[in-house]
Amino acid sequence: MDEKELVCKLEKREIRPTALRLLILRTMLNEKRTVSMTDLEELLLTVDKSTIFRTITSFLSNHLIHCIDDGTGSLKYGVCEDSCNCCINELHPHFYCEHCHRTFCLKNDHIPVVSVPENFSVNSANYVLKGLCSECSKRKRRK
Repeated sequence: MDEKELVCKLEKREIRPTALRLLILRTMLNEKRTVSMTDLEELLLTVDKSTIFRTITSFLSNHLIHCIDDGTGSLKYGVCEDSCNCCINELHPHFYCEHCHRTFCLKNDHIPVVSVPENFSVNSANYVLKGLCSECSKRKRRK
């Protein structure tokens, strides 16, 4: 994704496109998987932790990214599609690889709708499948 597209992606979510925000967004998109705060800190050694944290917080509050609890104890973050508003009907499942410990968005599917009792209100949902990703499955078959 070029600089102009990144700027447009931020501006659509009413986020001012600073150099560091562009860098963090580009890094997240280049990973092609979800990333944790620790991942970003390791990928962006020249950016301090508090800047990364504030940027992630801003991205979350403006629905540029979504948060995933994959059960590892470390939250992961994925970049949303341009049309996503992170409402419950737009959420998708995620896949956690038990071998390489990466978490992937499964954007082609939606989380199943579950009926809740009257007067209950659902704010979020988390649907994580666990197993081996394609790369790890291939490696396992070669052994």
